Amino acid sequence: MSAQTPVPAKPATLPTLESPQSDQSLPVVNQPGVPFVEIEALRAREFIPAAKEALSSLLKEQAEGKLIRPVFNWAGRNSLFPLHWGLACCAIEFAAAFGARWDAERFGVVPRSSPRQCDLLIVNGTVTWKVAHKLITLYEQMPEPKWAIAMGNCATGGGPFRTAYSVVPGVDKLIPVDVYIAGCPPRPESMLDGIIRLERLIKERGE
Repeated sequence: MSAQTPVPAKPATLPTLESPQSDQSLPVVNQPGVPFVEIEALRAREFIPAAKEALSSLLKEQAEGKLIRPVFNWAGRNSLFPLHWGLACCAIEFAAAFGARWDAERFGVVPRSSPRQCDLLIVNGTVTWKVAHKLITLYEQMPEPKWAIAMGNCATGGGPFRTAYSVVPGVDKLIPVDVYIAGCPPRPESMLDGIIRLERLIKERGE
């Protein structure tokens, strides 16, 4: 048998570097440079939209902080809509505050009968454990932002019935309270003072 002649191996070829396409990232070291046209295309496709988005978000944030939010805060605190709802004798004072003598509506306070149209819950009376879940339901149905006022000693801390087994010792055990009004029952002037204090509080909080 004749010896087989060895087949010469193919010379090793170095891998060729292809020019980057328009959808690839910028080249690194030891890669060919990118033409100026592709850099401009990359800038127009990625950098400019990102810069526009950042500038738009900055302008929106500044507008909300310096113009939109203060206007909404001013409008909200000067047009409080309390829920037309009463529990005990403090509810009579609540109703009297909207009569011809005190005219609470001159402060922009307009009672509404639906919790979905209200932003203020004035708890005016004795809160029992039997009605507690109804009170929480009404508060949760109110849209944000919303506030609550505990009007009278019963709503504030249980009043003369604070040791009774059926009375909640303060409505703040059920919902967050912003302003407390003392009295048993408090007069309409006290309720108006509490509303004005709440308006100042809303302004300070920036809500």
